[in-house]
Amino acid sequence: MKSGLGSPHQEKSNSPSSTGRRTSSGRYISLSRDESEMAGEVSSEFMYTVHIPATPDHQQMSGTSMVRPMDPSIAGKAEQQFVSRGDPKMERRLSLLKSNKPGLLMNHTSEFDHSRWLYETKGTYGYGNAVWPKDDGYAGGKNTGLGAPPNFLDKARRPLSRKSNISAGIISPYRLLVLIRMVVLGFFLAWRVRHPNLDAMWLWGMSVVCELWFAFSWILDQLPKLCPVNRMTDLQVLKDKFEAPSPLNPSGRSDLPGIDVFVSTADPEKEPPLTTSNTILSILAAEYPLEKLSCYLSDDGGSLLTFEALAETASFARVWVPFCRKHKIEPRNPETYFLLKGDPTKNKLLPDFVKDRRRVKREYDEFKVRINGLPDAIRRRSDAHNAHEEIRAKRRQIETGADQSEALNVPKATWMADGTHWPGTWINSGKEHGRGDHAGIIQVMLAPPTSEPLMGSADDDNLIDTSDIDIRLPMLVYVSREKRPGYDHNKKAGAMNALVRTSAIMSNGPFILNLDCDHYFFNSLALREAMCFFLDRGGDRICYVQFPQRFEGVDPNDRYANHNTVFFDVNMRALDGLQGPMYVGTGCVFRRIALYGFDPPRHTDHPGCWGTLCCGVKKKSKPPPKREMEVETLNGVTSDEDDDVEAVMLPKRYGDSMSFSASIPVAQFQGRPLADQGVQNGRPPGALTVPREPLDASTVAEAINVISCFYEDKTEWGGRVGWIYGSVTEDVVTGFRMHNRGWRSIYCVTKRDAFRGTAPINLTDRLHQVLRWATGSVEIFFSRNNALFASSRMKFLQRIAYLNVGIYPFTSIFLIVYCFLPALSLFTGQFIVQSLNIAFLVYLLIITVTLCMLALLEVKWSGITLEEWWRNEQFWVIGGTSAHLAAVFQGLLKVMAGVDISFTLTSKSGAEEEGAEFADLYVVKWSALMIPPITIMLTNIIAIAVGTSRQIYSEIPQWSKLLGGVFFSFWVLAHLYPFAKGLMGKTGRTPTIIYVWSGLLAVIISLLWVYISPSSNNVANAGGFQFP
Repeated sequence: MKSGLGSPHQEKSNSPSSTGRRTSSGRYISLSRDESEMAGEVSSEFMYTVHIPATPDHQQMSGTSMVRPMDPSIAGKAEQQFVSRGDPKMERRLSLLKSNKPGLLMNHTSEFDHSRWLYETKGTYGYGNAVWPKDDGYAGGKNTGLGAPPNFLDKARRPLSRKSNISAGIISPYRLLVLIRMVVLGFFLAWRVRHPNLDAMWLWGMSVVCELWFAFSWILDQLPKLCPVNRMTDLQVLKDKFEAPSPLNPSGRSDLPGIDVFVSTADPEKEPPLTTSNTILSILAAEYPLEKLSCYLSDDGGSLLTFEALAETASFARVWVPFCRKHKIEPRNPETYFLLKGDPTKNKLLPDFVKDRRRVKREYDEFKVRINGLPDAIRRRSDAHNAHEEIRAKRRQIETGADQSEALNVPKATWMADGTHWPGTWINSGKEHGRGDHAGIIQVMLAPPTSEPLMGSADDDNLIDTSDIDIRLPMLVYVSREKRPGYDHNKKAGAMNALVRTSAIMSNGPFILNLDCDHYFFNSLALREAMCFFLDRGGDRICYVQFPQRFEGVDPNDRYANHNTVFFDVNMRALDGLQGPMYVGTGCVFRRIALYGFDPPRHTDHPGCWGTLCCGVKKKSKPPPKREMEVETLNGVTSDEDDDVEAVMLPKRYGDSMSFSASIPVAQFQGRPLADQGVQNGRPPGALTVPREPLDASTVAEAINVISCFYEDKTEWGGRVGWIYGSVTEDVVTGFRMHNRGWRSIYCVTKRDAFRGTAPINLTDRLHQVLRWATGSVEIFFSRNNALFASSRMKFLQRIAYLNVGIYPFTSIFLIVYCFLPALSLFTGQFIVQSLNIAFLVYLLIITVTLCMLALLEVKWSGITLEEWWRNEQFWVIGGTSAHLAAVFQGLLKVMAGVDISFTLTSKSGAEEEGAEFADLYVVKWSALMIPPITIMLTNIIAIAVGTSRQIYSEIPQWSKLLGGVFFSFWVLAHLYPFAKGLMGKTGRTPTIIYVWSGLLAVIISLLWVYISPSSNNVANAGGFQFP
């Protein structure tokens, strides 16, 4: 090996791959990695390792600059200092460069780029030296602590998701306006208290109390909106990281975790089987590894109609799912897909698409006819079998010589297609065959697929050509839990917990997606979107990923705010910037062990409201020792004492199923992200590529055992484990418990809607839906799930959001009073203030303008429209004056008197005929919930007429008071306009009973007030005018 001195521009290095740098002494060294040349020129006694000083210089290196020659004596001393004999396996030669490539080592500022130089030479810069390993690894494979060279261009190292904050140009003015409005509200309320109306203290007092509550309610609603965020995923990185061939996974088999999808239904009359079947088909066609996906249908009604409809669905799926994969169909709900308007051939490339679509469409039409004919087919079959049984019973009666006058005791059973009794609910309910009294049923409709792809063929027997298409289908299971009299089955929450236990025994996917029967996959990649969050860095702290609810079949004007965009696009997006969105009952992917009551692997204690708001110190703490012991025990890290304790605790916590207990550590391990730099609690790559164990009879028998009605006795199911019992809004309570333990959740808004469902567009159905939600909120407020009792693991603003959930129904009391105040003001000729002075008008103007500006900014950062925001405001008044008030009374009855609350299912609309899509919108169904808003409307209309007449006939008219009362009356009527329009129906005709009932109430209130309340002085001031 040669070494020498000289200018880098005088001669070039002969090495084909060399880089160089200049030391502080002005000396250039070349570092070549041509080992073949080195082997021929260098003997073994000249092997050495190069050590470079700790701090490199960053002197400018220009291609035109000349380098001052170095004294040979100085160069020799430097070489003796930094060149020493070393390990032959780390040999490199040292030479002085006569030239340099400026583009390689200089950045755009013409400075020496030391980091790039280290990267290009595979060097690691440490404490005083840099080492260049061989190409086959650092230190020739020896364990020197240097590790493998990093691959900075590897896509698998990129994050799966990222968070982006709202633009500062939008969110900063938004926060400033919130602060300004809060300050103005404070000054306004203080002014109102200091300036009472002495002529009408009762009117002033009611208005001030209502305004104080409205200000408090607005603050509870507004504070959690201060930190909205947007999130994005990278599905390509997910594929590269978990499904691309790698040294640990040479076959490229999917390393994604399993997902169990739960679909719940209870009544085939209100939830049409065709709607449920379309949801199941969209799940089976989802873009996710088939062997990792399982679908469970919970039929809480135990209906044979649902069972046979699912069997038909499994049969049709063998045609529909390969068709979707072959032509990349979106959406994968056949009913929605075949009703899409537009050109179906758009972006379709295969020449046989039109032929395949026509054949599958015909097959789907036949499938619908079979589904629609199932009720009659089951009834005819059952009647035939029952008649045959009666004939046999009569024959036996004759053969035995029994009294033929006695009635035959032959049950009117419901019969299955194989000629046996249906073990679930019969059409004519009998003993042990009623809706609340039947056996548990589990039927595997589609067996678990094999681990290897199964390609189709172009056989003429196939409906479509499935060559090169994987024709496997995910596992599909029908489940109907056991029900017996005397047991509290806990409605939907109990059915969900039964599915959790069943799926743990049969498939044990570490993640669970729950869907209502009318919510289907609109985006086949939705499951992958959720996995991007769970499997990313820090994903082990996420308990669930909530998708927004999107609805179809809503009238174009969205009269009753069915889309609920303000909640899903404003409130939920804002909560995502705190600890995460609430769980809203459907379209949510859970981490299984979070449902089991586990604490997160890491959590943060928030010291208090002021510390949180002011970005104070947050103390990170470890999980409680009890939960640590539980996790270690389930993973096999135990002591003899722990084994004894856990042997006692496991049955008490989860039940006596050992198979279920054994599934818990497996689900915990499989739900971890991949072990990588910066990832805690990671699992090794390739751990989930092994095939799943096949189902056997003993596994199904154990699954039957865990859905028995007595399995949950004396366990923590419904208390800490699974969906929480005790509320009609079990979804909100379940999410609250998880956040209270320190978990966080994610709100995933995709470019293409993940799921779509149906919403009740009829006024009565919509009010009853809101009544159920509000009643659940009242139950939450009077329970231990009140946010006031939340732990320190929940953020302050998150606690405010949950507190608002429990408090908002009580606003209805103040809202109804405030809606009557304008009418009372017009009847009496008084107003809530002594006079309309400048201070009151300025305060009112500022409060109104800031509210409008906040609405505009919310529209800007959330993506909703002003019309949607206004529809939400209107229905807030409609619901607040009707359903919310009834919910308060029902909740108080349950808490104080123990009166249980029962609700009927919200009807799910099936396929509608063209032209009758919104027919249900105009159907008027009388309900007692309509009485308060109707009374408010008519009272305000009569008050406007009375007040205007009084001022017209008055000798000294007080137009300012009339103007104030009329303005607020019109404000009330404008908010109730959709309600009034709904009462008129499609033809504008309203049932007479509504007018009679409401008019009677309004007239009675008006007459009582006019004849009883006004004094003689008020009558005199009115100029002799009296209401007749």
